[in-house]
Amino acid sequence: MFVRDYDVRLDWLPASEGGGWHATVPDLPGCMSDGDTVEQAMANVEDAIECWIAAARRLGRAVPAPAEVTARRA
Repeated sequence: MFVRDYDVRLDWLPASEGGGWHATVPDLPGCMSDGDTVEQAMANVEDAIECWIAAARRLGRAVPAPAEVTARRA
């Protein structure tokens, strides 16, 4: 499994919440990040996915496989 196989949900944050983009990974509970741009949020969440998987493995926990989705980002 690869980091880019996981579906990422991007939500725009209004200025009242700091602005930018909030990225969450539905398949990995609690895995999220943010960024001022979509590109920055995606780079940050890819790092968060790697850290989430590494922590789960270190703790002996199962790593959920990516859910099947109909489209993938490039």
